[in-house]
Amino acid sequence: MSLRHYIQKILSQEDLNFLLTNRLPRRWLTQFMGRFSKIEHPWVRDLSIGVWKFFSALDLSEAKKSQFTSMHDCFTRELKDGVRPINMAADILSSPVDAIVGAHGPIERGQVFQAKGFPFALQDLIADEQHIEDWQDGYFVTLRLTSSMYHRFHAPFDCTVEKVRYFSGDTWNVNPIALRRIEKLFCKNERTFIQTRLDGVGPCQGKRVALVPVAAILVASIRLHFLDVLLHLKYAGPKVIACHAGFKKGQEMGWFQHGSTVIVLAPKGFTLCDGLTQDSAVRMGQALMRWSD
Repeated sequence: MSLRHYIQKILSQEDLNFLLTNRLPRRWLTQFMGRFSKIEHPWVRDLSIGVWKFFSALDLSEAKKSQFTSMHDCFTRELKDGVRPINMAADILSSPVDAIVGAHGPIERGQVFQAKGFPFALQDLIADEQHIEDWQDGYFVTLRLTSSMYHRFHAPFDCTVEKVRYFSGDTWNVNPIALRRIEKLFCKNERTFIQTRLDGVGPCQGKRVALVPVAAILVASIRLHFLDVLLHLKYAGPKVIACHAGFKKGQEMGWFQHGSTVIVLAPKGFTLCDGLTQDSAVRMGQALMRWSD
């Protein structure tokens, strides 16, 4: 057994994994990593990316550029044109990110869940009483990004962003181990509620779809192209920001400064596409949910 596989086997033990990734000064480590990852010294950059490759399946062959100024520059990399085809069908919400499908299902009585036996109120996640009914009897999908994945997120449909609500919070790990142990974890972590209205023609026109990017330990801060501020743990600006930003399906909306999870909220009539189940890998632009009402 190689050293890499031996270390990964040790870290896969649930109790040890939970201890090492949660019972630490999470906010301090997250803020430190945010600064450290931007150091542009060649030795720091090369060593950081080398360690990252050692512990993950990092593949940079699809990156638009082959040389990076820092680990942060590598983490937020763009992809070559055309490597993520967008499903343009009028009844399809495409995946906004490269990810692994996590918990998903109908939104019943205003509840969703993060793992089996761990429900939480949608209201606690988005704090939006005005539009909470838009997702009653709708459908949600949790999309988990691993550290080696592409970390930019894109519009799942032609849409207009109407509102952003920012929540400063904790930075618990959001891996399956933590999700089985910490109740209402997504409601505790730093996150951003991005409310959109679907454009175009057809049965989906005018429906509201929301994206909720959720931060985690070492991976806080969210950059949105249509805002002139960086949303991060020390952000002190307005928590609710009115917007009117239009996006075409597949157009880049922003990125995680490092990465984590995106929860997609869709109205009644959308369901998960055939062939996708929990733990399925999806790529940005792939069919994620289908309108079937």
